[in-house]
Amino acid sequence: MAKVVVKDVDKIFENSFHAVKNVNFEAEDKEFVILVGPSGCGKTTTLRMIAGLEDISKGNIYIGDKRVNDVLPKDRDIAMVFQNYALYPHMTVYENMAFALKLRKFSKNDIDKIVKESAALLEIEELLDRKPKQLSGGQRQRVALGRAIVRKPKVFLFDEPLSNLDAKLRVQMRAEIIKLHKKLDTTIIYVTHDQVEAMTMADKMVVMKDGVIHQIDSPLEIYNNPHNLFVAGFVGSPSINQLKGKIVEEKGETHFDAGNFKVEVLEPEKLKKYINTNVIMGIRPEDIYDAEFDQMAEFPQQVEALCEVVEPMGNEFIVFLKIENIKITARFDPKVFPKIDENIKITFDMKKAHFFNIETEKRI
Repeated sequence: MAKVVVKDVDKIFENSFHAVKNVNFEAEDKEFVILVGPSGCGKTTTLRMIAGLEDISKGNIYIGDKRVNDVLPKDRDIAMVFQNYALYPHMTVYENMAFALKLRKFSKNDIDKIVKESAALLEIEELLDRKPKQLSGGQRQRVALGRAIVRKPKVFLFDEPLSNLDAKLRVQMRAEIIKLHKKLDTTIIYVTHDQVEAMTMADKMVVMKDGVIHQIDSPLEIYNNPHNLFVAGFVGSPSINQLKGKIVEEKGETHFDAGNFKVEVLEPEKLKKYINTNVIMGIRPEDIYDAEFDQMAEFPQQVEALCEVVEPMGNEFIVFLKIENIKITARFDPKVFPKIDENIKITFDMKKAHFFNIETEKRI
């Protein structure tokens, strides 16, 4: 078993900076878990504590059934892949991949077999005689993966491994790592600040901010049911619209009143105790439609907005709208180019709207 348990873990540095605060999560055997959050949220520090590269201030970490707080990194049966590849420049690809096996006193024949099998898995057999400086960024990252794979560890730890690659290579390498996980059938804990990586790769996401975990769930559950305003805003691109307004009752119907527009809410019973109270409504850009072509909204509410800017993306338009002083971002299908500097009718799909307590920022 290669289950990893992080229980009540804190990290306080010598300057009293509290980087990680009471972090709890589990990576089940063979699960792909991604720690995601903005820079400085404590995700890399957490990964380094799992690896044994940082001491734990409080709490416990288990790999399998073994508590590893005081176990040296080399004895934890983990392999770590860094964002800067960490390859030895004077060694060939073959030598880089074989290095850890030589330290563990593997026979020459076994080393040769394991290195060549791993190179075949990563499709880098033709690179084995080259040195790192002769490789592209994507090839170096494959070699770094190969160096980790040959050790056949219980757990793989990835620290932002794709951040140095260009956009096209990142997409390719995401697919390669997903395929690799399926082939190796092992536990992976992966750190990134890129929510697209987290959404597309993870079995389970751990969303962090300021050293605290804000939500643990599957990517789609986090996207569709964010626990709070930070999670809602962090996951999704363009970011969710956050509109301030009041819940009001009129003629037996419950509305969200933003001052400049009013829309009926779908599940008024959830908002009963917030009548005449200010809340934040979150609605994602893809849940706002050009009313002229809208056939998708399940609970459509129509308003009028000024179209300020349109960004043609080929497969969609990113449209920046304004209702007096309220700014709204929408994603439209590329049927007809929206009319810039003119008022257009838009539809909110209120079935997809999220409501948050304005003080606690927690989901209502």
